[in-house]
Amino acid sequence: MSHTWNHERANNHIDKKIENVETVTIKQYGRDMSLESIATNVAYRVDGVHMYADIQNLREMLDVTGVEGPECHKRALQFLDQHYRAVNRILNRVDARRVDFHNQRLHSLFTKPYNSETDAEKKRVQRAVATAQLMITVLNETKDTSAKIPAAVLRVGIDTGEVLAVNNGRNRNREPLFLGDAANHAAKLASNLSKKGIYLTNAARLAIGLKKVDAPQTTVLTRDEIKDCEDAADLNVTADTIIKEWSEDQTKTPFGGIVFKRHTPPFSTMDIPALTPGNSRRQEAVSIYADIDGFTAYVANSIDQNPENVVRVLHVLRAELERVLSAEFKGRRIRFIGDCVHGLICEGTAATTEVQETISEATRLAGALRSSFDLVIEKLEKKKYFSGKLGLAIGFDYGPMTVTRLGVKGSRVRCSVSRGVLSSENEQIRCNGTETAIGQSAYDKASDAVRQVFGSKRIVANFDYLEATEALADSGDKAAKSARLAGTAAITPAIVRAQEQAVRPYCGVKRA
Repeated sequence: MSHTWNHERANNHIDKKIENVETVTIKQYGRDMSLESIATNVAYRVDGVHMYADIQNLREMLDVTGVEGPECHKRALQFLDQHYRAVNRILNRVDARRVDFHNQRLHSLFTKPYNSETDAEKKRVQRAVATAQLMITVLNETKDTSAKIPAAVLRVGIDTGEVLAVNNGRNRNREPLFLGDAANHAAKLASNLSKKGIYLTNAARLAIGLKKVDAPQTTVLTRDEIKDCEDAADLNVTADTIIKEWSEDQTKTPFGGIVFKRHTPPFSTMDIPALTPGNSRRQEAVSIYADIDGFTAYVANSIDQNPENVVRVLHVLRAELERVLSAEFKGRRIRFIGDCVHGLICEGTAATTEVQETISEATRLAGALRSSFDLVIEKLEKKKYFSGKLGLAIGFDYGPMTVTRLGVKGSRVRCSVSRGVLSSENEQIRCNGTETAIGQSAYDKASDAVRQVFGSKRIVANFDYLEATEALADSGDKAAKSARLAGTAAITPAIVRAQEQAVRPYCGVKRA
């Protein structure tokens, strides 16, 4: 099945989304206010402590077998399920908010005590540190040697400050998203793949009376510093209690095992909220990450003086990127991760995946995402809702992919994990805001046309929909030929003029 991107459709959708946020209201978050189902055109200023915790040995779980087969995935998902359950129980007991679980990455928020209380910020940081240590202690015990499920190895990052809370997600997957330095810096500290332990930014260190350091990312909290926070926080729950309750939970509502089925393409029809461990999906597909490059700096520069435009830019960009993924190319958004969208795309039948067609369509999807991104920025600039510089970094890879929801009923989290998922994220990370990268697995299995586009370095710059379609069609790609025949020449007069003047030739190398 061939998919097309159309300038007029994109233009109309973007205009509607801009209309949705012409009026934006910024509110101050306070005692007992709900962060659920925040309206599209509303944001809250939230003062709190952000804690990110990364499970560092997830990749080890996925690499435990030579072949990435169903058993490897089942074991990795059970590994995550056991730790999700334990961490969720901890957060509920310490009155912290679970913001998001994204595979190996947890984001949680501490807003209590509120600022009306003396030393509120100090107490929030101490509570976060004590909670982080409780998680480390508990997850060291929530393992299952009989099922070959190891203990999770955690690295935790913590920062404090004011951020903007906006709506994240659509329909049955709505949750708050937090924009600002406190969330971003905590995430960066946790995602550093070096040593385990608890790491604080200088802002968080100063809040609890510790000295600033030159390199917070390499300065792990000492046992004495952690103990001081534990004593001050007095969480009123112990690791032994959590482990006991977790064990009882495992008995009452056992994992039950993973049962995989294939989903008949397109993935856009996949009902993720209906999935459970016993009703999971697994098949060969492409995982794609598209991250708004420069958005962290843009938020930092705009959050105080012009937060309304931050809300507008994020809402319109993410809505359009999701539309391209799900409506134009019939892929499936797995989740938004801050200013990044993660999705899957598959071409084929209920029984088989058409490998080269899937990779070719993912290549053109990447081009369509960039074309829509550029159009959004152009229209936001005309409305004077945005000025500055943003880009889109895109990475994708091919392999067996999983989709399910883990945890207990009523508190399940969606999960798509595999070597290909991790690889596609790594491909995105190595890109700047003009680049698109293809993973080694997808490159090896792709058509000659796709390999020619990306070259030996597997990366290309300024790669939009027209260039993707024309390059693949000229090299004999059937799906691209079909898309060109379906009317790519009418995408937009500007693009037609560019096509008549001849698109820059492909030379198989990264372009400026």
